[in-house]
Amino acid sequence: MPTSDGRLASSFRDPSGFLFTHDGRLYRQVNRVYADDFRLLNDSGLCKTLTEKGLLVPHREAPLALARTADAIAVLEPGPIPFISYPYEWCFTQLKDAALATLRIQSLALERGMVLKDASAYNVQFHQARPVFIDTLSFAAYREGEPWVAYRQFCQHFLAPLALMARCDVRLGALLREHIDGVPLDLAARLLPWRTRLQPALLMHIHAHAASQKKHADRGGSARAVNVSRRAMEGLVDNLRQAVQRLHWRAGATEWGDYYSDTNYSDAALEHKKTLVAAFLDETDEGIVWDLGANNGLFSRLAVERGRLVIAADVDPVAVELNWQACRQGQQPLMLPLLADLTNPSPALGWAHAERMSLLQRGPADTVMALALVHHLAISNNVPLPVLASFFAAAGRHLIVEFVPKADSQVQRLLATRADIFPDYHLEGFRAAFGEHFAIVKEAPIADTERTLLLMRRKNA
Repeated sequence: MPTSDGRLASSFRDPSGFLFTHDGRLYRQVNRVYADDFRLLNDSGLCKTLTEKGLLVPHREAPLALARTADAIAVLEPGPIPFISYPYEWCFTQLKDAALATLRIQSLALERGMVLKDASAYNVQFHQARPVFIDTLSFAAYREGEPWVAYRQFCQHFLAPLALMARCDVRLGALLREHIDGVPLDLAARLLPWRTRLQPALLMHIHAHAASQKKHADRGGSARAVNVSRRAMEGLVDNLRQAVQRLHWRAGATEWGDYYSDTNYSDAALEHKKTLVAAFLDETDEGIVWDLGANNGLFSRLAVERGRLVIAADVDPVAVELNWQACRQGQQPLMLPLLADLTNPSPALGWAHAERMSLLQRGPADTVMALALVHHLAISNNVPLPVLASFFAAAGRHLIVEFVPKADSQVQRLLATRADIFPDYHLEGFRAAFGEHFAIVKEAPIADTERTLLLMRRKNA
């Protein structure tokens, strides 16, 4: 979110520079204090190497006249990242991929006489089915004997949450939403099973690291300076890499992880639904698609096949994990699976509620798909249809939505353990509620079911 002079409200912590927008384009100002490191970044060839390997977002030099303050030495225009996501929205393997990319960047930087001064997970985004580092100003000259200043940050942003997800419960990745500076190591040490102390890497980088932090805090924060050779730093990075690589989470069965093998669709119904969704997508524009409740991305891929960038969001960590694994293996550059609970979506977070954007602040999408979703929100979570309609209108210009009536076996399952307090939950009530915000463009029954698929266009679009 930009301030009055175009600066992004989230870009204020690093004195080396900041991001700003001008005429709808994103720029990065480089301040004078970063001049020596910026020169080394370019002269050493590190910037070129990382960009060519796809590890660093590319940029071009922009006119210095665009600078927002007098101490600027350069203005850069970074390549676009179509959708910004955050670590608490990533599945296990996405966070692991981001961690390994960060360590690879640190190793390449050392080879060119530099180090990462920041190892924040927020410096990584996913673009074209791979992690890419976006903060060009996070590099500093390596000085012999100095420890890696970003070591603690790496452990808190990557290693600790990955260990908790792998050794305790994958849902503990959500701690990154509460602790945007990374999971505190003392908290991670207390939550991890005792047996993790028998694993040398976790013992050193989490348990002993947490104990060292506490010891220094008890002494008023004073720590004896430690001389770290370059070889020792290379060993540290390699040890962290091995620690991350050894962490695995096996995606087991969940309520939605195997949804399409436990559904009431016949083969004919599923194929007809695919045909309808594909036809409705062809009626929309070419912008980004949000598939909310995407499960493993089966229908998301219909949009991908049409050259659309798709944010495939689901509440189930197994479904998102399986979707990301398929994206990685198939190199599907237009798909970004994310974890999202629509009953409690990502809020605006950080200083002044402006460092991290809410889900809706990152929209609107051109097209929102809500397939087999409305009945879960309306019946399971008591969200009234008019409230749902208002949310979807804020989320996108077009809506491809599936209405599942009470007669459907899936809704009957939801109503089996609760009273039916939803007198307006029927197709006419659905049309009326959504008609306040949308015009119905097309509507079609899904063959061999009692369900209806609708294509809507927001009235003020």
